[in-house]
Amino acid sequence: MSRIGKQPVTVPAGVEVAIDGTTVTVKGPKGELTREFASIMTIKQEGDQVIVERPDDSREAKSLHGLTRTLIHNMVVGVSEGYSKKLVMVGVGYRAALKGKDLEMQLGYSHPVVVTPVDGIEFEVPSQTEIIVKGISKEVVGQVAADIRSWRKPEPYKGKGIRYEGEFVRRKLGKAAKSD
Repeated sequence: MSRIGKQPVTVPAGVEVAIDGTTVTVKGPKGELTREFASIMTIKQEGDQVIVERPDDSREAKSLHGLTRTLIHNMVVGVSEGYSKKLVMVGVGYRAALKGKDLEMQLGYSHPVVVTPVDGIEFEVPSQTEIIVKGISKEVVGQVAADIRSWRKPEPYKGKGIRYEGEFVRRKLGKAAKSD
């Protein structure tokens, strides 16, 4: 049995879970998330816990068991606490600023890069070289952060680029000087 799948999802106070067959809707203080799950999984609510069960030990059912439970847990945490990813810009002249709700970045191109937030996403810029992406969906927050990072991935020679906070960039030696 899946070690993750068999654990119940605890629903904190202030969060409502509505289950309609394979559709799960979670409402909380930060917003509302709805997701459709695979029809072979059985999702039920008992008190303040959501339990995911699988019909048999087939390969498909085993793979969906832990996934379904984790996705429901991420929805519950998202509407109660929210998710955030912090990005750090390293490089001379690399900086970010908010223009209304849009994120404007100077990344060494001839023009500024403007990123418009998707629904449910907001940006914070505590300093010129730090960006915080916030939202209730873990999946969307991670994707938006990855899209921002893709504008200038960290390079291994000088370490310049946009990286996640705590990300280690393995450095390489440059071209060695020729000795006679």
